[in-house]
Amino acid sequence: MNKRNPIEDLAHLRHEFGEHGGVNMSIEASSTFTVIDPETMPELFAGRRGPDKGCYLYGRHFNPTVYNLGRQMAALECTEAAYCTASGMAAISGAVLGVCNAGDEIVASNAVYGGTYALFQDFLPVKTGIKTTFVDITDLDAVSSAITKRTKLIFAESVSNPTLRLANMPRLAEIAHGCGARLLIDNTFSPLIFRPAALGADIVVHSITKFISGASDVIAGAVCSTEDFIGELMDLHSGPLMLLGPTMDPHIASSVSLRIPHLPLRMAAHGERALEFSKRLDALGLDVMYPGLRQHPDHGLFNELRSTEYGYGGVFTIDAGDADTANELMSHLQNEQRFGYLAVSLGYFDTLMSCSGSSTSSEMSDDDQRAAGISPGLIRVSIGYTGTLEQRWAQLLDALTATGVVSPTHSGRYDGDTYESRRD
Repeated sequence: MNKRNPIEDLAHLRHEFGEHGGVNMSIEASSTFTVIDPETMPELFAGRRGPDKGCYLYGRHFNPTVYNLGRQMAALECTEAAYCTASGMAAISGAVLGVCNAGDEIVASNAVYGGTYALFQDFLPVKTGIKTTFVDITDLDAVSSAITKRTKLIFAESVSNPTLRLANMPRLAEIAHGCGARLLIDNTFSPLIFRPAALGADIVVHSITKFISGASDVIAGAVCSTEDFIGELMDLHSGPLMLLGPTMDPHIASSVSLRIPHLPLRMAAHGERALEFSKRLDALGLDVMYPGLRQHPDHGLFNELRSTEYGYGGVFTIDAGDADTANELMSHLQNEQRFGYLAVSLGYFDTLMSCSGSSTSSEMSDDDQRAAGISPGLIRVSIGYTGTLEQRWAQLLDALTATGVVSPTHSGRYDGDTYESRRD
């Protein structure tokens, strides 16, 4: 298992200078590219020339700035190559269409982002004839039982959205490869924490929009895999990314590239605060889910597979019991305490909160939400790192008390392991 810090693999990429010797790469804003010799053009269209040989054709195919970001994403994910897209959903849909043809089947986790669920459940069967069977991805027997002779892909999120269950990537890879299928992992929740390709995944996708960007100001994605697979996605005749055209803008690529060097600092900060808050919330007796807590069902596996420098991730959940209580708590946190924002997405430097069942998982039916473990009052909290820890904790505790989620008698002291209740 590759435990090397992925940031080490970026060192040589950060030493490609800008056009005039700048310490940052130049932004190549051209939509089309010239060739010196006319004979080069047909070679580009035939796929015999490309960016690996310093040749570019058209911005929807490859762009030097976007290509460089792709190389950085490949280094982060321990893959041979990567292609950066205009969104995370573009990365997922492009990768799926690169693996599956009409009539093929997918086995997917039943706890995934709502947009992914809608793609698999609603869009693909109608538009392509690709069928998906949803299972509890932590039940390896259920995964194996769902596989048929037409299964070409197993799909899971490394850390499920929003239930925060961990996919056993090495075992899922064994199951996939044993039946001639491929394993596709969405690693959006845990960049740096996990390197799915080193754990057996064939393809890794990201919504760069989230933690990798870190500022909630861009929409972007990436597919990381072998050079051959990325080449297939970009084939001028049959490549789904090339022909469907979810092109990343080079200005976005340049902006994201400048954020990757401090991604380790940000992930560590998110993780430290999420762990501390989860411990305190658990000590108050709340129904909190976070992989860093010892009672989390996948805590041991998390420790076995993760890179320890970056903690357990920046997302935890609180089950407030029902949607009304959840909404009241989030409203109080945003509008009275200024604790964070009532908004979807995650990975922002400030806290983002949403009630998953009525927002990012609303594409799922009530029955499917129950099967996935998504209750009506489940609040997904992407914790930020602004403000001091004690300042933010006081805001959270005040909101929990004001909305009746915890008793007002809990004004006590936290010693790092237990919360001592002190009655007023």
